[in-house]
Amino acid sequence: MREGADAFHGALDAIPERLPVGERLRLAMRAHLRVVAQQLDVATVFVREWRYLERERRDEILAERRRYEERFRALFREGRELGELRTDLDEGAAALLVLSALNWAYTWLTAGADTDALADRFFALLADGIRGYATPR
Repeated sequence: MREGADAFHGALDAIPERLPVGERLRLAMRAHLRVVAQQLDVATVFVREWRYLERERRDEILAERRRYEERFRALFREGRELGELRTDLDEGAAALLVLSALNWAYTWLTAGADTDALADRFFALLADGIRGYATPR
């Protein structure tokens, strides 16, 4: 579990902060899929098997998972606040959507898949739905 947390957080840590938030989101998706592809066993345990932990170990991994999810929420929130994403974007829902899609990759990702290209396609699909002007309330 710890290796999985370290791998996913480390992948996000490598993304330069100076880039526009949209680019950081795309690279975060690439980083996540790359961890899944390159460390399938570790990613599977972090994404799925944490449920079988008890007490302190479970609490520790849940805290790491929440911290990782918050890093994605923060990217969406920053994009909304800077006007790079919809002003009415729900960053919690956006993060859950992205992470739900990326987390299931351990079940269907094939060996040798171009995860960067796949992440870019995912990002293009999602960005077209969240970029632009805010809808009236």
